[in-house]
Amino acid sequence: MSTLAHTMMTNARSAESGLAGPGELDRYPYAEAPVDRVGAPAWDTGDTDLGRVGRRPAGSRGRGLHGQLVQQLGQMIVSGDLGADRPLVPEEIGQRFEVSRTVVRESLRVLEAKGLVSARPNVGTRVRPVSDWNLLDPDIIEWRAFGPQRDDQRRELGELRWTIEPLAARLAAGHGREDLQQRLSDMVEIMGHALGQGDSITFSRADAEFHALLIQLAGNRMLEHLSGIVSAALQVSGGPVTGCDRPNETTVAHHARIVEALSTGDGVGAEAAMRQLLTVHLVPGPREH
Repeated sequence: MSTLAHTMMTNARSAESGLAGPGELDRYPYAEAPVDRVGAPAWDTGDTDLGRVGRRPAGSRGRGLHGQLVQQLGQMIVSGDLGADRPLVPEEIGQRFEVSRTVVRESLRVLEAKGLVSARPNVGTRVRPVSDWNLLDPDIIEWRAFGPQRDDQRRELGELRWTIEPLAARLAAGHGREDLQQRLSDMVEIMGHALGQGDSITFSRADAEFHALLIQLAGNRMLEHLSGIVSAALQVSGGPVTGCDRPNETTVAHHARIVEALSTGDGVGAEAAMRQLLTVHLVPGPREH
């Protein structure tokens, strides 16, 4: 096993023991208390634990109370628990979630940057309609994928990947970046070893890095800008651990075929291999019209 594979598997074990690893998505269930969608804000339900920051796992991406509140409010908005045009009163949020005014203010700023809320003088902070959300934001992708819109989110991500990744594979064949191609080969090796060890976390990380590297190798800066979307899609498209529905030896072989096509400069072959990978293992195909 290579040093790189050993490092990734060690990091995966740390994550499995409760220590958050780089880029690991934080998952936790939505609040299950009933929601009054037209009356008072969703946290006024009588459930003293609803939305309480203490319910979140200790890792929370290492962002503390601020990150936890962003996640909680973001999930509540995306899930529909806080509907469009619902007022968000900072004082009520701070009291309910037991956080300072500063934490609330900074959290609302983050949500505003994502298009989920708007703050205007004499109007206050209100939830914005879905048409205003930044649906390409990785956090919103995650929140939609683990909420009531999970089926739509998976389909939309799949269709987007069908557009991005075969093109990236074809373009990557024209760039002789031996360092990145070696890294892709390393990821295939790691995926194979992790599969043999039953290590789904390491498999998932190597899989995500493979696809991110491929987009980087394409040499198109606009495609590179979308790499975060693909990474988020890998985390949510197939389930809570890996972007592959059923990772197996065939999955690894399809990744290896992409690397082989790239090594010979075969853009058409790389594109075809990527389409086969997406078709067989990863995402729903595009809809027929």
